[in-house]
Amino acid sequence: MSDLLRHVRDGLTHETLTGGGADPGSPVALLLHGFPQDATAWDRVVPRLHEAGLRTLAPHQRGYAVGARPGRVAAYRMERLVEDALGLLDEVGVRRAHVVGHDWGGAVAWALAAWAPDRVASLTVASTPHPRALAWAVRHADQGRRSWYIAGFQAPVLPELVMARALRRGGLVRTGLPAEDARRYAGRLGTRSAMRGPVNWYRAALRPGGRGVGKVEVPTTFVWGARDPFLGRAAAERTEQQVRGPYRFVELDADHWLPERRPDDLAGEILRQVGADPSPPA
Repeated sequence: MSDLLRHVRDGLTHETLTGGGADPGSPVALLLHGFPQDATAWDRVVPRLHEAGLRTLAPHQRGYAVGARPGRVAAYRMERLVEDALGLLDEVGVRRAHVVGHDWGGAVAWALAAWAPDRVASLTVASTPHPRALAWAVRHADQGRRSWYIAGFQAPVLPELVMARALRRGGLVRTGLPAEDARRYAGRLGTRSAMRGPVNWYRAALRPGGRGVGKVEVPTTFVWGARDPFLGRAAAERTEQQVRGPYRFVELDADHWLPERRPDDLAGEILRQVGADPSPPA
């Protein structure tokens, strides 16, 4: 069973689905969703984590929670997104968590592990290569072609209209997102005003002056789908160069939507990483 935790940060009311782990000392998995998902992207993953004795925290991230949608692009800089994750851990009294991220949640997870390694017991990232590997692939491989839409998201107003309409009409189903999930996400983000925050993540990413994400030293698993239309092989394979700690690269015959389409595989890799962590529970 999951409960809804509401916590306030920067005057914004964030919502987090919590559950699992009858023992308060059980390890905690922090699950960070991507675009255009919400915390329910993990609905097929968390039962297996709970069965294994983990507690889970799955927030609707900044821009996605109804009470946490600031309008300014600067509010979505990576530094603020990582602060949200750390603030949530502080709110519930968790010193160290097993951090899991998919898509944009993966980008937050990489930054969190690089900037606050003392708070990260292990890292499992699905789909999203390390930011430095991704930047290299944009310049030297086919990632620029795959990521063309990010430049389009820099325009005012139109991206919100286009993406809200595409989500309502099931446009992402063609990329492999299950129709039932697309409908659920559209219920949260299917209007121009609701889509503004999620699109602002892309706008903030290209603004100058952000803090770079360095190499990661915590135990890390990177899970990537070989049929991902958005994130290509060059960046996926180069990610290993950005991890100094124990590292596993897991390639699946899958598309981008791993939490929804390959939940058992993803849960298994999370549990394998948790079991490999020599530190005491969070």
